[in-house]
Amino acid sequence: MDQDRRNKDSEYHRAVLVDEVTELLAPVMPGVVVDATFGGGGHSRRLLDEFGDEVTVVGVDRDPEALENAGELGVVAVQGNFGDLSDVVLPHIDEPPAGVLFDFGVSSHQLDKASRGFSYRNDGPLDMRMGPDAKHQASDIVNRWSESELTKILRDYGEEPLARRISRAIVQSRPINSTAQLSTVIAQAMPAARRRAGHPARRTFQAIRIAVNGELDAVHSGIDQAIDLVRAGGRVLAISYHSLEDRIVKQRLVAGAKGCTCPPDLPVCGCGMTAELRILTRKPIRASAAEVESNNRSRSAVLRAAERLAA
Repeated sequence: MDQDRRNKDSEYHRAVLVDEVTELLAPVMPGVVVDATFGGGGHSRRLLDEFGDEVTVVGVDRDPEALENAGELGVVAVQGNFGDLSDVVLPHIDEPPAGVLFDFGVSSHQLDKASRGFSYRNDGPLDMRMGPDAKHQASDIVNRWSESELTKILRDYGEEPLARRISRAIVQSRPINSTAQLSTVIAQAMPAARRRAGHPARRTFQAIRIAVNGELDAVHSGIDQAIDLVRAGGRVLAISYHSLEDRIVKQRLVAGAKGCTCPPDLPVCGCGMTAELRILTRKPIRASAAEVESNNRSRSAVLRAAERLAA
C-alpha cells in the first residue's frame, strides 16, 4: 500500500485484520467484492492494492462522510444501510459478488469527531446517528423513553448489570443535553468500585448507539442477504467487536452449514436439507499481538468467514 493511502486510512479509521481478510478473499479472485461497511476504506484499499484489476470493489456505508474519498480510490461508492444490502448493491453490479465483507461497529472517525455524539470522552450533542436514515437521535432515547424502555436496551444491548439504576438516574436528571452531561449522570449512578473499573459510561453509550441505529437488526438482515447474494464458491466475512454481533454471525453461519437433520439410522434422507455454507473459521480469527500493540481497536475484533456452496 502506498504512503498516501496509508495516511488517509489512518486519518479516518484504521482497518483491522486486513492481512487475514485479504488472505481469505484471495482464492475467489477475480470478482466483485462488496465492502458493506466502507468506513475509512482501509480494507478496500488493501484489496485494490493486492488484486488490482482482478477486483471490483463496491463500497457501502450509511455515513456520507465515509464515502467522500471512495471515488478517487476506484471504488463504486453506494450510500446505504447494509441491512438493506440487496436493494443497495444489486443496481450497481452485473454479476454475483465473489465476496462480501462486514466490519461492524462505530468507526474511529465517528468516535473521535465530538459533533457526532458517539464518544463518552469528548463532549458533543446527543446524536449517535451513523447515517441520515436512522429513525432516532440519542437525545430522543435519553430524554423521551421510559425508565423500563431504557432499562431494557441497557440490559439487552449494553449487557449492563446496573441497567435499572442507571435508567432511573437518567430519567431523574432530564433534560440531558450533551454527551458529557450523560456521562456524568451515569458515573454518579455507579458505585465507586465500578467507576474505577473502566469508563462507567461505555456500556450505556454502546446500548444507546445500537438502539439509535438498529444495528443488531441490520446484522441479522445483512448476513442473510450477503449469503444469498454471493456466487457459489463466494465468501462472506464478518468482523465483530462485541458478543452481541458475534453471536448473530456465529449462529447464522452454523445454521447455514447444517446439512441433513435425519436420524443417522434412517436409510434415506427424508428432510431434504442440504448445507448452504462451509465454515472457513472453525475458531474465530483474532488480531495478532503485534497488531493489537499498534492498533488498540483490534483488541476486541473477531473475524468469522464462510463459503457459499453450490445450490
